[in-house]
Order: sequence, then C-alpha cells, then structure tokens
Amino acid sequence: VIESEIPPPVSVGAPSSTPQPLAPVRPAPPVPTVSDSTPLEGSEVTTLSPAVSNAITPTSEEEQSSSATLPSPEEPSDEKEATRAMLLERQKEYKLAALKAKKQGEMEQARLYFLTSKKLDAVINALEKGQAVDLSEVPPPPGAGGSSAPSGPSLQVTQPVAEAPAPAAPSAPKDVLEALEQRRVKYMEASNQAKASGDDRKARMHDRIAKQYQSAIRAHKAGKAVNFDELPVPPGFPPIPGVKASGPEQGFIAALEAANKLASSEVGQEDDDEDKEEEPKFAVPEKPKKPALDVSAEGKPSSSASPDRTAEQEGFSPTAAQQLELLESRKKQYMKAALQAKQKKEMEQAKVFLRTAKGLDPMIEAARNGKPVDIGTLPSPPGDEEDDFILVHHCDVQLSEKAEQVYTQLANILTKQREKCLTHSEQFTHLGNVAETTKFEKMAESCKKSLEVLMLAQSRGLLPPKHHFEERSFHTVRIFPELSSTDLVIIIVKGMNLPAPSGIQPNDLDAYIKFEFPYPSAEQSQKHKTSVIKNTNSPEYNQNFTLSINRNHRGFRRVVASKGLKLELLHKGGFLRSDKPIGTALVKLDKLESQSEIREIVEVMDGRKHTGGRVEVKVRLREPLCGQDMQKSTERWLVIDSS
Repeated sequence: VIESEIPPPVSVGAPSSTPQPLAPVRPAPPVPTVSDSTPLEGSEVTTLSPAVSNAITPTSEEEQSSSATLPSPEEPSDEKEATRAMLLERQKEYKLAALKAKKQGEMEQARLYFLTSKKLDAVINALEKGQAVDLSEVPPPPGAGGSSAPSGPSLQVTQPVAEAPAPAAPSAPKDVLEALEQRRVKYMEASNQAKASGDDRKARMHDRIAKQYQSAIRAHKAGKAVNFDELPVPPGFPPIPGVKASGPEQGFIAALEAANKLASSEVGQEDDDEDKEEEPKFAVPEKPKKPALDVSAEGKPSSSASPDRTAEQEGFSPTAAQQLELLESRKKQYMKAALQAKQKKEMEQAKVFLRTAKGLDPMIEAARNGKPVDIGTLPSPPGDEEDDFILVHHCDVQLSEKAEQVYTQLANILTKQREKCLTHSEQFTHLGNVAETTKFEKMAESCKKSLEVLMLAQSRGLLPPKHHFEERSFHTVRIFPELSSTDLVIIIVKGMNLPAPSGIQPNDLDAYIKFEFPYPSAEQSQKHKTSVIKNTNSPEYNQNFTLSINRNHRGFRRVVASKGLKLELLHKGGFLRSDKPIGTALVKLDKLESQSEIREIVEVMDGRKHTGGRVEVKVRLREPLCGQDMQKSTERWLVIDSS
C-alpha cells in the first residue's frame, strides 16, 4: 500500500454521549455518510464513529487483510480502475528501476527489479477478469524504505488465474526448424490468450515476437544466417539444437531492452502507430570476410578458409563452396574496378562494371542456397588499365642502358605470363572447373604484383630486383569460348606453290578456293568461297567461315568420321572466260573427336596426280566432340624475389 496516499488520522473532539456502534466484520464503504439526526456543524466532524476510523487505520492483521482484498463484487468500477492504474504505475516503476540498475552495472539488482515487474502481470490480469486480488503483499516503490527489491513471498491471487501456472515444457526439438516452430506456436497461443482477456498491449507484443520467429523460419529455410540471440525465449523451453546458448546475463539484457521499448511506447500512441514503430527489426549480420584460397602445386584449393566461412559452408559440398568463393571474388573484382573507373571520372565504364557486379547477385544467392550454378557464364575478370601504375621520374634518376633493357625484358615476360594465366583461367571457367580457374587467377594476380614492384623500382632509379626462373608444369585445356556449341569454323589460311593451269603463268595466277560442307544433307550443303588473290601462286587468304552444326546429330558425326571437307581451287577467268580448275584438296576431320582445333597442310591433287601445291587449313570447335582437349606443358616461369 502506498503510504503517501493514506489520509491523516481524524482528529477527535470531546466524547459524545451517544453510544458508539461496534465495528462490523466487513469493512464499511470508504466514504461514510453522517446521520441526518446530527445536523450540527461542529459535531459533524467530531462525531465520526470509531468503525470509520478503524476502516482507515486498521488495528489488526485480519482487518488489514480484509481491507486489502480488492476489488469485491460490490465495489464500484472506478475503484477497480484506480487499483489497476496503481498496479500499472508500480510495474512501470520497477521496469525503469531495472533499466537504471542495468546502466549502473548492478545486474543482480536489475534482475530482481525485472522479476518483480513480471510478477505484477498475473495480478493485473486477475484484476481485469474480476477476480479478488490480495494487495497486502504489493511491493513498495523501488528503493522505498531502503529496500532494494522485494525478496519475500511472491504475490498471491485468491482465485486461480489462467496464466499463473507455469507452462509445461515442450518436447526436445530434433532440429533448428522444429525449435523455431515450437516457439512461434507458443507466442501465438500467448497472443490469443491475451486477446481473450482483453489485454491488447500484451497481445500486440506476442504478435510481434511471433512475426519475428516467422521471419527467422523463412531465413533459415532459405539458408541465410539467423541471429538467434535476438529471439526471445519462452520460459521452460529447451535450447535450440546446434546453437550455443547465450549466457543468462546476455538474455537478460535483451529482455531489459524489450521492456524498455514497451515501457516507453505504451503511453499516448494509437494501435496502428505502435505496430509501425515497434515493428521488429532484424540486425543484418556482417558479411564474413573472404578468406584466401591457398592453391597447392597440384592446383587443388586447400582448406584454409576462415572459421566464419567454414561455419557458413558446413552444409555445402566442396564444389559448391569453391563456386561461391569464386563468385564472391569475381564480384569484388568488378566492384573495385567500378570504383577505380569512378575515381578516373570514367562514369560510363564505372556503370558497366557496377551492372556486371550486380548481375552476379542471383548466381551468388543460388550458390548459397545450394542450387547448381553454370560457371561457364561467369564474366571474365575486368581488364586492368595501364594507367593503374603511376610512374614518377625524377631528374636525378639515371639508369644505364643495360638496366633499362633488363627492366623492359622482365616487364614483357611478366605481361605475357599474366595474359597466359588469364587465358587459361577463362578457358577453365567455361568448362566449370573452379579449382583450376582459381589457380590461374591467383597466378595472374601474382604476376601483376611482380609487375608493380618492377615498375616502382624502375621509377625510383633502383637496379633491377633479384629474380629467377622456375620450371612449372601446367595442365591446360584448349577451348574456344567465343564459339557456341553449334559453330564449326573453317579457316583458309593460305596456298603454297599452287600449280597454274595451261596457258597461265604462275605469276599471273588469280586463285580462289570454294568448298561445300555436306550437312545437314548433301542436297542442303553449306557453300562458301574465298576472295580472289591475284597475280601470285602462293596466295594468303586468312578468311574464316562459320558453319552451323549439331554436335550430336548422326549425319554430322558421319561427315566428321568419314567424308571430311573437300576444297576446290580455281583460277578466276577474265571477260567472257570461264574459271579454270587448279586442283582439289581433302581435309580430314576425324581429329575433332579429341581436339578442339586441327591444323592441316594438305596437298593439292589433280585427280590422282600430285601437283606439288599445298593448302593450309584450320578447323575449330568450341571443344572436342568427346571429352576435353587436355594438354600438359612445362614452361620457364619468371619469379621476382621478395626483398
């Protein structure tokens, strides 16, 4: 009972001669009426009965208990509202006191205050349902009388309350999804109970927590990280499987923060405004840093990923983890290139790089969800501009001609090595080989850093850095990514010492080559011819012709295996003169089964007679018809020693 609200004792004058009535067992109404038979002005105050005085200041524990049992069915509703307002105010005082103690570092004191405020919920709910409540043990205001927090018996309700008994602990969940669903259902039930009892504030609070769990369930199903520390835990529920339980102090601090939001926002706000302002906001977890992917000599990435990345990819296969690593690395490269282009005021180029980086987001999301990703469609790394390097030449810098020559040679070798690595990386990218792609990208990055060191040393006038050559073996694959799977490219390179028809001098030969590719059928063959090269018997054409094919078609396989490509060489006739034949040549195509490009120098025949002339021809596919065109090469590799 709030002592400051108790009225002072009534002053009593001279004893009245009227006999005093005995105090009733049940307390009288709080506002006693004076009998009409005593209308005197002075005696109206002095002749109050002792029962009224005893009702204001009870003299025994029984009368205290009976007077503190509020509200009874006969009491007016305004007293019930006043009691409810007093209890709500007392609960708010304890919540604020708990927050104050928490800010001062007194965690145990804050815990006692918070538990006391939670105990008042049952009393308030019982009072709203019309049940009789024992207010004799309502705790005093926090800090009153030198007491820190009530440590006596808990508040009691004279009639059983629906929310008072502790809920039965649910069965232990088998996985994270089942645990989240159990907690969501629990908060939905609590919300329905609060709505049935008319407590809209509590119903809204439980609804928000249920929505928070619903969002966590959706995020967990999508494979995203869930911050379990932000999810309130219902009392008596077991911990989530596989999740390290937070300490009691951390969970308590989170509960205090929630209580602070509720206490500060429950006064003077509309229902819709509360729903908008108190919408649960999930903290976005920091994106784990990309770990370095070490590459062994065999080209296989080692498992030296950071703990965060390892934890994120626990459910991934090694291939999926490598794909995700490659996608995030490629996006980072394009974002960096966009930033560099923006710093150079090249806004259009920056926009292109930024769009490319954003275009990788769907592939990254699919890789995180465990879906297959076509690495063959991954864009190549952005090209580095030459003006990435700023050379500062000083007037006192002087290098000998020999040093300049060494710098030039080293720079040329490193540039070629880097271009070769990028080419191999692009080829393995189109094949979907993530390990080899990452290996050659790292080698290209190493060459770029060595080139930077070289150019920096040259700009400072230093002697060429120490370097050495190593023999490195590479497993490379030959592929032409610019071609589609339905393309067959015929390249007529040149003719050599072609025979001239009778009556034509070799220096007057105007030769051209035509051919027919019998696919899809002999009647629908694809026909092409080169341009005419005049006045030479060794013409150079270097012309490409693209044919449409179906790699798996039986007719195409038959042409490749047995028929080949037949070339006809002709001399261009003049005015009113027809073209004269020079000879024919046959290019076999059976090597396309295992090679993506074949280069043939075939002899020109006149029927079955050898003419001595030759024709150089190349034939290309995107990749071999069967398997991959793998090649092993050993090269001398330049390495700049680190000082």
